[in-house]
Amino acid sequence: MRSLVLLPGFMCDADLWTDMVPDIEALGSLLFGNVYEDDSLEGMARRVLAEAPERFVLVGFSMGGFVARVLTLMAPERVTGVAFVASSARGYSDEERARRQSGYRPGDRPPRAAGAASNALGLHPDRDTDPVLLDRLRGMQRRLGPEVRKRQAALVRRDGYADLERIDCPSLVVACRQDRLRTFAETERMAQALPNSSFSILEDCGHMAPLEKPRELSGLLGAWIERTGL
Repeated sequence: MRSLVLLPGFMCDADLWTDMVPDIEALGSLLFGNVYEDDSLEGMARRVLAEAPERFVLVGFSMGGFVARVLTLMAPERVTGVAFVASSARGYSDEERARRQSGYRPGDRPPRAAGAASNALGLHPDRDTDPVLLDRLRGMQRRLGPEVRKRQAALVRRDGYADLERIDCPSLVVACRQDRLRTFAETERMAQALPNSSFSILEDCGHMAPLEKPRELSGLLGAWIERTGL
């Protein structure tokens, strides 16, 4: 039976995938990768590999896409295909790292006014005050807590576009049209660098695709898996 290994983004737990599970569990058995106990991409990749089946399709969202790139290069014989969702291979500056280490969480903004709901840059502009989505984002952050944030914020993310050329298994790159945390150009550049890639765009979607467009994202993954024979 086909297996899928799902890698979440920064300060996201398994609830990230909840709305997608009814559709993607029909594609195969699901494993939610552990990216919470290590402070390096390599350490995360090794931990996921230790818990993963012998062969699997890998799906990395945002930060999880950075881990997916490292893991696929580390064990290419085990990854049958890899999908990068709202991700990148751009190196992070010292300033960006410092913002994360100081407690910054992607998508956070201060309240507009006293008593007003805060809005999240990680969401589409029309959804960035949606109380249900904000509660889910905050719930994941609360459950993971400051120690996980500290480890994930310490990640060194070096430019990896040249490395993508060495990933020759089927790949899918998904960009979100209204993503305010990941530029369209840097996601599109991934598809251009991967030698065996498909490129898809989620319209009317901010960065948090698994929460904002779960059915559409599941459909893209399913169609790609069927098309490539994974």
